[in-house]
Amino acid sequence: MLLPEHDPMGQAMLDYLREPDDSANIIVHCNIADDDVIPVPLLFRNWEGMGNVEQTAIEHCYGRLLDLGAGAGSHALELQKRGMEVVAADISPGAIETMKARGVNDIRLTDIAGLAGEQFDTILLMMNGIGLTGTLEGLKQWLAQVKPMLLPGGQIIFDTSDIEYLYMDDEGNSHIPEDMSYYGEVKYQMEYKESLSEEFPWLFIDSITLTDLAYDGGFDVELLDTGENFTYLVRLVRL
Repeated sequence: MLLPEHDPMGQAMLDYLREPDDSANIIVHCNIADDDVIPVPLLFRNWEGMGNVEQTAIEHCYGRLLDLGAGAGSHALELQKRGMEVVAADISPGAIETMKARGVNDIRLTDIAGLAGEQFDTILLMMNGIGLTGTLEGLKQWLAQVKPMLLPGGQIIFDTSDIEYLYMDDEGNSHIPEDMSYYGEVKYQMEYKESLSEEFPWLFIDSITLTDLAYDGGFDVELLDTGENFTYLVRLVRL
């Protein structure tokens, strides 16, 4: 469980619930790029406020569903409206309180390990939620861990990005440092007011590497959609 001082996402959500501030931002520190921000209102978006990639993901969901890293519960709420049985899981106590207040039915304060023994037709991870696996090796181990949790024909749906563009010059030539293990393995730290997360590993993965790794793990791979900044949406189907 995250403590409040290390749960900036959760604290931002709770603040927004109590007193909405459309100018509130969560600052994202990254070891390979300039600081970025996540507008807090974005976490509370409805169907109309979701982009094409998100809408495509939701439209491809079926059966009993796990929304992993559910955040403020926006995807879980939309799926509930569509009559689906949704388990919404997050490690942020602030996110759990937020989802309770917003009406998400089945909420779990846990990571994937705490759901061992349960089975789902769909596991959904949005906003590059697959990044929680941290590294290529971490993703490989995670796929092996969740495969038994998928019912026959079960699927994992997530979006991610190929961030090689961060290393490209104006002519489109890539200049990735030779001492890098994999250019999509980065370090993040989140900040909101007085709350600062610990630094944590995060993964972005290119489609070729993902396809090879998924096939080796016993999954078929299907591209569902593409978005801005080399974002793409995929479905991994258990073979």
